[in-house]
Amino acid sequence: MSKSVYVVAGEVSGDTHGAELMEALQEELQDVVFRGLGGPEMAGLSGGRIADWVDDAAIMGVWEVLRRYGWFKKQFDKVLVELLEWKPDVLLLIDYPGFNLRLARQVHERLPETKIIHYVAPQVWAWNRKRIPQIAETHDLMLCLFPFEVPLFEEAGLQSHCPGHPLVDELEEQRIEVNRDPMTVGLFPGSRTKEVSRLFPMMLESAKRLLDQRPEVRFVAAAASEKVARVMVLALEESILPPGVVEIQTGRSQRLMQSVACGVVASGTATLEAAYYGMPYCLVYRVAWPTYLMARQLIKLPYIGLINILAGRELVPEFIQNDANAYEVASWLGDHLDDGDRREKLSEELLEAASRLGEPGVHGRAAREIAHLITK
Repeated sequence: MSKSVYVVAGEVSGDTHGAELMEALQEELQDVVFRGLGGPEMAGLSGGRIADWVDDAAIMGVWEVLRRYGWFKKQFDKVLVELLEWKPDVLLLIDYPGFNLRLARQVHERLPETKIIHYVAPQVWAWNRKRIPQIAETHDLMLCLFPFEVPLFEEAGLQSHCPGHPLVDELEEQRIEVNRDPMTVGLFPGSRTKEVSRLFPMMLESAKRLLDQRPEVRFVAAAASEKVARVMVLALEESILPPGVVEIQTGRSQRLMQSVACGVVASGTATLEAAYYGMPYCLVYRVAWPTYLMARQLIKLPYIGLINILAGRELVPEFIQNDANAYEVASWLGDHLDDGDRREKLSEELLEAASRLGEPGVHGRAAREIAHLITK
């Protein structure tokens, strides 16, 4: 009997994870129909039944979301109408908690027969653990990325499993023989254009400071998409760096992480990718000040970097807001370019911490958990 699954993902990483999970579910369930919201990969797999909204939906920070509240409310109402008309067997939510937790509450009340599954557990353990019992009331299954998350949800009565982090499969596919150039630095400013606009000019200024002391150093900058690359090219043209010192490459970030001596990485999924490949790096983070001040009141963790949270200590330095400046970043890069032993030690520590992300086969394990829930 055919199963119907409505999927909602709102970011580039969610689109990637969602597409992989859809393929695994097709193998596990054989006959399954998908609809919903996602990105280009999910849209392609669904034959157009999943709308591509990621470019508009993937914004960062509370302040930015509030500025576009009307647009998000319109999308939310549209999705709810589609769900009420279709009455799917499963509502599959992929990360994106601000939108998806509200949607889960509405669907739980109006479509009690629909199973609600969350893939990539909301990080409420970081900012509001009181939300966990509320999530347990509305969800049927939580699929966690990190082992320490499972008991938090199970204690609230929600069936939970940790199939591992979906990055593992994707990163293994991109693994190459590591051959690091000791005089090349990687710049990884993020996947959102606004984020890149905040961080990349600072990274270029850091490069200029470093070049003043070490003229032999070269830089490669990773662009997540052609749209992001255009923003980066404009920033590079406006900088005072000499031609040829910074090379911008599109869609090659994972290969670059395995070939540079060290790097600067925007807070987010890329920090886990860098750790998985053992690339020594520092983390940088800048958002609108209202967003940051609000986050400081909510988040109760000593670190924002997931690899630091996994390790339980600061493996990589976190340069946040005003500290994310060219002086601090260039100083850190210079210290690590000068000390190969220091780079090697940090690389080994990152690899050890990243090993806790699990083994390959993550999407298959997640699909089996979902299939078991909806076919038993």
